[in-house]
Amino acid sequence: MSRRKREVLHSIVREYIETGEPVASRTIARHRGSTNASSPATIRNVMADLSDEGYLSQPHTSAGRVPTEKAFRSFVEGIMPRRPLPGILEHLHAEFTGVDNLEQGIQLSSRILTALTHNVGIAAVIPAASQTLDQIELVPLSDRRILVVVVTRDRIVRNRVVTLDEDLPAGLLSSIRNYVNLNFRGWELADARQELGRRLHAENAYYDALLKRVNLLHARGFLDVEFDPSVHMDGASYLIALDLHLTREKMRELLQALEEKKRIFQLLDRFLEQPAGEVSVHVGLGDLHSTMRELSLIGIQVAASGGGAVKIAVLGPMRMHYEKVMAAVLSVGRTLQNLPS
Repeated sequence: MSRRKREVLHSIVREYIETGEPVASRTIARHRGSTNASSPATIRNVMADLSDEGYLSQPHTSAGRVPTEKAFRSFVEGIMPRRPLPGILEHLHAEFTGVDNLEQGIQLSSRILTALTHNVGIAAVIPAASQTLDQIELVPLSDRRILVVVVTRDRIVRNRVVTLDEDLPAGLLSSIRNYVNLNFRGWELADARQELGRRLHAENAYYDALLKRVNLLHARGFLDVEFDPSVHMDGASYLIALDLHLTREKMRELLQALEEKKRIFQLLDRFLEQPAGEVSVHVGLGDLHSTMRELSLIGIQVAASGGGAVKIAVLGPMRMHYEKVMAAVLSVGRTLQNLPS
């Protein structure tokens, strides 16, 4: 594409992002000045060529032109997020003050992305394949139930409730917790479970009152916690106000799809392809779900302490302010990366 064609095309895209209306040649000519190369007639010829090449469509004979998905892709290719939003890093630092684990940071990130962009904010943490135990906590509940809280080195917290055949007093639970934390902090969970089982089957365990009680919890799989990807999303209501050319039934399908944790994870896993730390943009998501044809995804992946990964993204209309959203995603990504481990 020639430089003039590209400039005209990107001017059309920018105008369409601002107004949402078909763009006329005289509008672009007015923005470009009064040279012969920018006259309405010249612009019309360029727009006709762009239409033939699939970059523009014309809803009505007398209307202006509307950029296609192909045009938005060309536009996005010319955008590079140079730096975070002015002053935003200081604001984010204040927002994240008091966040002491990755799970809290993920929840806050999705809300902040929605507030900054007025689009759907998504944040997910993908745990490492092997989890290293940091500590456990045991909390007595009613009806002989125990709340087991497992914290791993990447500051991910997982809970499960186990039910025993007898009550264990809080003091004994504290001793069990101290035993596990003292002996297995820094172990990979799979190895800790295996070694604990070996110790409990050793002959001396039958004569140790504490280990007998540990065995009650071990038999219930108290360290068998699931570390599936954790996904948080905010701002789905913003999609309702968009003109996505969807019927009411299709809009319902879209919202239902976004309620599925598996679908959101597929969205992030499939379309955030750039190396860690680089903003990725994907225009048009129809390959994943037909109702997402007019949506775009802007996201970034950052490394988490403990070997896991964090993916954050903004889901919005193809007609979004890409530079602003890319800068917001970059800013939140850098803040998450700098969270204390």
